[in-house]
Amino acid sequence: MLDELGPTAESNRSTAYVSDLHNVYVTFYDEINKVYINDTQNGTEVYQSFILPWWRQVLWTVLFAGMVVVATVGNLVVIWIVLANKRMRSVTNYFLVNLSVADAMVSTLNVTFNFTYMLYSDWPFGHFYCKFCQFIAVLSISASVFTLMAISIDRYVAIMSPLRPRLGKRATLGIAAAIWAGSSVISSPNLIYFTTETTILPDGSTRRVCFPEWPDGITTRSQLEYIYNVAFMVLTYFLPIVSMTFTYARVGVELWGSQSIGECTQRQLDNVKSKRRVVKMMIVVVVIFAVCWLPFHVYFVVTSYYPDVVNYPHIQEIYLGFYWLAMSNSMYNPIIYCWMNSKFRRGFKQFFWCCGALGGGGLSRHRPFGTDRLDRSVRSLSPSRKNGTSIFKVTTKTTKFMKKPPGSPHLLHANKIHK
Repeated sequence: MLDELGPTAESNRSTAYVSDLHNVYVTFYDEINKVYINDTQNGTEVYQSFILPWWRQVLWTVLFAGMVVVATVGNLVVIWIVLANKRMRSVTNYFLVNLSVADAMVSTLNVTFNFTYMLYSDWPFGHFYCKFCQFIAVLSISASVFTLMAISIDRYVAIMSPLRPRLGKRATLGIAAAIWAGSSVISSPNLIYFTTETTILPDGSTRRVCFPEWPDGITTRSQLEYIYNVAFMVLTYFLPIVSMTFTYARVGVELWGSQSIGECTQRQLDNVKSKRRVVKMMIVVVVIFAVCWLPFHVYFVVTSYYPDVVNYPHIQEIYLGFYWLAMSNSMYNPIIYCWMNSKFRRGFKQFFWCCGALGGGGLSRHRPFGTDRLDRSVRSLSPSRKNGTSIFKVTTKTTKFMKKPPGSPHLLHANKIHK
């Protein structure tokens, strides 16, 4: 579905059927003079190139480059935080790592290449990467969506049936593997049917096209392609949205709407608050996903039934905006984690302190973040309550400091701990 990449391919829906890909004519839309340029005035190429002024090309390049950098760095930091800290290795966080891997893949291996293709209507990256790039696109998007569904189901089971055994590490990894396997099956047609074609333009230059050639016809002329695109839209958007809306609605009623009988202990209240924070964070992630991808899918539906829309002079920029919004979903998730989760926020701070991004002063005040350093820093900053006293565990020495109960002199007594 991402292969059509807007009006460059959709424009064929309004032209006559092209039986021979080599015998086609070239139509360009000159954005500056607001006219179509056609060397014969009677044909249209397999893709239609909308030439943008240079300053608009620079603007779009800055927008896409910023999105790719933020998405790649943010998701890699999320992966590092979870894998480098034992206390962060929960079922939900393992799924978040799976989601970050998919988002990092689509931002690094797909967005830059497809954006270049959309901007210049030329594919200079070769035949193999034409197949691989579109395969990665659908693979990553499918894996992201199915991971969000897995998180919502896990939260639903954990909250609605608290007595059930939680997923173990092996079961979680098995579900992640199944997600990638299923996503590979969904994306396999792109690996099979995508191909490249080189066209000679009237001025003697060459233009390379990356497009799917299905068994029953070329792109936009294939009924199989239409069925595949509709199935992809249902499986990766409408079905997940319905599923996650149901699960989080039930979870929300359970956490915010129900009242427990009798007096709750402080531990129970803290447990409920912790679950609420996680659920709120995931609801925000799902809402952002739905908003980012809705215009893209609406565009596909509209152009399928009203193909003349693609002849609108500014349709290239409209599609670029929809495509940027859909792909930018991969950069929002790390921002949401940092904003709504204190542990991830602490991990991001430690990462940038280690990289020196916040200046040398941060490094002197905070220990670097290693395989188990965040775990230790969390314990030293969060005293545990026991029998009315506060126990501060110092990680750099083998001593334990106990603070006197309220009312006693504020003296610290060191007690040796056996090694």
